[in-house]
Amino acid sequence: MTSTAPSRSPVSFPFLDLRAQYVSIRGEILDAVTEVLDGQQFILGPQVEAFEKEISLFTGCIHSIGCASGSDALILALLALEVGRGDEVITTPFTFVASAGAIARVGAKPVFVDIDQHTFNIDASEVEKAITPRTKAIMPVHLFGLASDMNKIQDVASAHRIPVIEDAAQAIGARYQGRAVGSIGLMGCFSFFPSKNLGAAGDGGMVTTGDSRLADKLRLLRVHGARTKYDSETLGMNSRLDALQAAILRVKLRHLNDWSLARRNNALGYFELFREFRVETMITPPAPVPGSVHIYNQLTVRVKEHRNALRDHLKERGIPTEIYYPKPLHLQNVFAYLGHRLGDFPKSEAASREVMSLPIYPELTEDRQRAVVAAIADFDQE
Repeated sequence: MTSTAPSRSPVSFPFLDLRAQYVSIRGEILDAVTEVLDGQQFILGPQVEAFEKEISLFTGCIHSIGCASGSDALILALLALEVGRGDEVITTPFTFVASAGAIARVGAKPVFVDIDQHTFNIDASEVEKAITPRTKAIMPVHLFGLASDMNKIQDVASAHRIPVIEDAAQAIGARYQGRAVGSIGLMGCFSFFPSKNLGAAGDGGMVTTGDSRLADKLRLLRVHGARTKYDSETLGMNSRLDALQAAILRVKLRHLNDWSLARRNNALGYFELFREFRVETMITPPAPVPGSVHIYNQLTVRVKEHRNALRDHLKERGIPTEIYYPKPLHLQNVFAYLGHRLGDFPKSEAASREVMSLPIYPELTEDRQRAVVAAIADFDQE
């Protein structure tokens, strides 16, 4: 990439361009949707079964169980382990509310462990300190598309005989020490929300596991606890992946590796531009983690000073950014009953003040990346 002077010329493009992705596979999507409409089977059925098998091949898990959303995937995983009132589940406070929300929804207590400041993931070296006799599960979140330190987490979990549920909502395709996320813990939970790297045309989710007993239980729980119509064995829920979403996701899954590669290449392009425009005095890009394959559901940097002012400046230049996440979970009203205060998880709190995510979708052009970084550099000169 050749150096150019930063430009004040306004540009404008979306943070995530779903239309660009759709245009590239429009024919395949329409054929898949037409097949479902012609068949008139919309709930579960052969499309869902085929997609589940394809996810099993993709992740290396024996069983994949489709459900209605990534949030439901977490709830189903907890229900399958019979996590409930009086139990505790360890997770991170720096994530989307669904992670701890699923724990609270089944009646258990979310127990937060602060993050590693370099990866934004749960600090694996601190997990063991949070374990009590009531700990029923550990739920690491593979945030932004980077796997948590699963070897350390699994070692602690095994020593205490505690199951691990991977929240892989943002990380399908990410790998850790050669293994796909979702295949390392007892169960993995995925989201197919439209903004995810593998996104549906609506909500959708999946639970993966190598445990046949749990897989059977998950399939039962997602259909009101009934194997046969009107005869429920246990209290389940309505959380079925519908055939239209499965058909669309099957098309997209065929392209996912290429899209993930494009995201990684875009990240490398950004890193080169950060050096070229000398903006690393202002921002800290994510550091590479040996043995991990990052799939960049988000490209999140730390802004050393004046994060909000920089965002305003970029907005004036037509550059879109997002904040994931502006307030850690322990400081949100929904979890006030846990009794946490400002300062309890300082690394998560610092991250919420400093993080900023840049456009990273596969179709993002080099010119647009250059416009982003040039605008950052321009702020440095004001």
